[in-house]
Amino acid sequence: MKRILMTAALTAGVMAYAGGFRVSLQGVKQLAMAHTSAHAEDASVAFFNPAGISFIPSKLSVVAGGFGASNKVTYQNTSTLQQAETDNPLGTPIYAAVAYKVLDNVSLGFSFTTPFGSTIEWPTTWEGAEMVQKLELKSYYFQPMVSVKLAPWASFGASYIYAKGKVDWTKGVTQLGGSLNLLDDEATGHGFGFGFYFQPDSKWDVSVAYRSPVDMKAENGKATFNISSALYPNIGLAATGGVDRFKATLPLVDEITLGATYKVTPKWQVSADFNYHGWERYSRLTLDFDNAPVGNQADPTVLVSPKNFKNAKTFRLGTQYMVTDMIAARLGWYYDESPYEDKDFIPETPSFDSYVITAGLGFKFNKLGVDVSGAYAMPQSRTFNNPYYNFAGQAKAKAFYFGLGLSYNAF
Repeated sequence: MKRILMTAALTAGVMAYAGGFRVSLQGVKQLAMAHTSAHAEDASVAFFNPAGISFIPSKLSVVAGGFGASNKVTYQNTSTLQQAETDNPLGTPIYAAVAYKVLDNVSLGFSFTTPFGSTIEWPTTWEGAEMVQKLELKSYYFQPMVSVKLAPWASFGASYIYAKGKVDWTKGVTQLGGSLNLLDDEATGHGFGFGFYFQPDSKWDVSVAYRSPVDMKAENGKATFNISSALYPNIGLAATGGVDRFKATLPLVDEITLGATYKVTPKWQVSADFNYHGWERYSRLTLDFDNAPVGNQADPTVLVSPKNFKNAKTFRLGTQYMVTDMIAARLGWYYDESPYEDKDFIPETPSFDSYVITAGLGFKFNKLGVDVSGAYAMPQSRTFNNPYYNFAGQAKAKAFYFGLGLSYNAF
């Protein structure tokens, strides 16, 4: 039974698809410039650094947008050369934010984002079916915030994070001739963020931000064994019709972001970011079942799965050029590290070291702004042999994103 209910299946619904769990799709303009953060032109800065809303030039700023995210992963057994490929639907992350200057030195804001979540779907009979057949993940972040100007050139901001998530996971149970579905749509977590934002002169924007860990807790998850009822006694679930309950906590990690924008000329600016993700916090996942004997002999209803994640970094570089007073052209590049080594590769959350190229356009129509962006990811292939899951082979991936955003600024 250990290989039936292993993995990070019960992640409380806040993990993401390929790329290390953190989906960088919280601003269309930002994505076009490699998802850099030191941009305080409108309320889209709210997610990245609450302190930035103090430097929005308008009294009221409202933004909203959405993305299409397409990704595909291919697995090959290097011994038998058998292959499998995901058939994933288009992911649709969204975001919205509002910022309002209540006093000259005090601003309030609110950010809604979906920073983790997608769907990955493997063939039902592929070699890793006992780890995952289909996984649907969703998350929602709600962040009220306040920012105070400490000086004309510096501000401090802080936000409270309320997170809500869902996971719907199906995997094969070949020993019992069926499958297992793991469902929780009531997982919640809490956290905070804070930052400093600086504009020391007309050429520089500097952003320093921290986002805390968030422990997503599933208190009443549902595990359904889709197997012959005659086998229910074998797993201690005859009285419940093959249904069990579980508890689990997924520790989402903290993130430090250092960002800067330099205005080379009045029309041309260059931005750079460095992100540090404390993924070592996710060293293992503990699943506590009511009845199912999935653990060890000492505590058969508790399963501990090693994850062995390590801290990871992201480097970002973007630029914007004002073609006219109404049209902005944007480009970017970033490198994103995978949070685990080849030996710890898992197909339910496949992750790769990845290079990403981004581009986009922005249009201004008086108080209204329209932004479009796109990105093409080039994940590096991985050859792996995970001894815990007895799973080996080679994995490759490809992904692209596109987005449309709107902004309204009332001066």
